[in-house]
Amino acid sequence: MEKKILATDAAPAAIGPYSQAVLVTNFLYTSGQIPLDPATMEIVGTSITEQTRQVMKNLRTIVENAGGNLSNIVKTTCFLKNMDDFAEFNEVYGKYFDSNPPSRSCVEVSRLPKDVMVEIEAIAVLTV
Repeated sequence: MEKKILATDAAPAAIGPYSQAVLVTNFLYTSGQIPLDPATMEIVGTSITEQTRQVMKNLRTIVENAGGNLSNIVKTTCFLKNMDDFAEFNEVYGKYFDSNPPSRSCVEVSRLPKDVMVEIEAIAVLTV
């Protein structure tokens, strides 16, 4: 098994001892993305819609850096600080996966890094 560590300056740098993404054969595993602006490393937005939009942009950037696109994502795991935000979260998330969405788990957690409202990780299958 060959493991390739992937990173791009167009997505937020890791804020801990982890990689933005790891490619194993044609499977891409992303680390959880939070709503950080890659240029400033500051949190983007104060609402669940703004934060979800930034997280999805970051995920898209990481998958595209690996040679894929959002349609290559087969599974996401979504973490929400407050499940009361689920409907608004879904509205934004659904715009990025408007057809053939990936499988998904979505859970409420008590706290996320930097006290953000949402974090999403993904698994994608790429054509290599």
